[in-house]
Amino acid sequence: MCEGHIALIKRSKAENDITICSIFVNPTQFNDLKDLEKYPRTLRQDAELLEEAECDIIFAPEIGEMYSEKELELKRQKIEDKSWTMGKPVDFGQLDKVMEGAHRPGHFNGVAQVVSKLFMIVEPHRAYFGQKDFQQLAIIRSMTKQLDLPVEIIGCPIIREKDGLAMSSRNVRLTESERKIAPLIYKTLSLIKEMSIKKSVSELKAFAENEIASESLMQLEYFEIVDSETLQPISKLDDAKSAAACIALKLGEIRLIDNVLLK
Repeated sequence: MCEGHIALIKRSKAENDITICSIFVNPTQFNDLKDLEKYPRTLRQDAELLEEAECDIIFAPEIGEMYSEKELELKRQKIEDKSWTMGKPVDFGQLDKVMEGAHRPGHFNGVAQVVSKLFMIVEPHRAYFGQKDFQQLAIIRSMTKQLDLPVEIIGCPIIREKDGLAMSSRNVRLTESERKIAPLIYKTLSLIKEMSIKKSVSELKAFAENEIASESLMQLEYFEIVDSETLQPISKLDDAKSAAACIALKLGEIRLIDNVLLK
């Protein structure tokens, strides 16, 4: 858990009578089993941070409490399981076909599966998510609307380190040399935002790709400029009411994502 997560707790504390934090490493949203195995699990330290933030309740279930063996087996066999829709068809359209969805097949099915289960168990009035996971936020909003769940989804701004790196649980896995390089991500996005007033989308994409390619330890997965609501790539910024620049890359063995709103 990082300060970005604690910021969500503080926002919830300011706006609600009771704040519940869920801590669960969800196996159904990982495509890479190695990534799942290495994902930080620091429940004791997280609990201490949450106590300091005056979080009221921690919900930290075991895998067996959230999933049946059948559901886990379907995931292992890569068979899509629709049980999380509560008997209602959910269609994300193109929301889950681009960016993260294109590079991590089945990821958002796992996200929707566990978040819908969480909502059914806790029955919250409001749920807070960071905008760093820009596409995930759009998916959860769509799922909540389609399933007609009485939950207000609130997106919260990205919390960053002093050097601009978006806070993430994965950051602790960066080596010292990788951590020094990591601020290039936000530096590139900031320059893209400045340049977006005069440059075309194709010029902005070329610039971002060249910036990341200049650092040998970074391997770009995607850089896209998309409509903030539909998440579909746009060819002209003037044609979109709102737009975001989204990036995903590997720094060494660690996968990092980030984004900035352009308009």
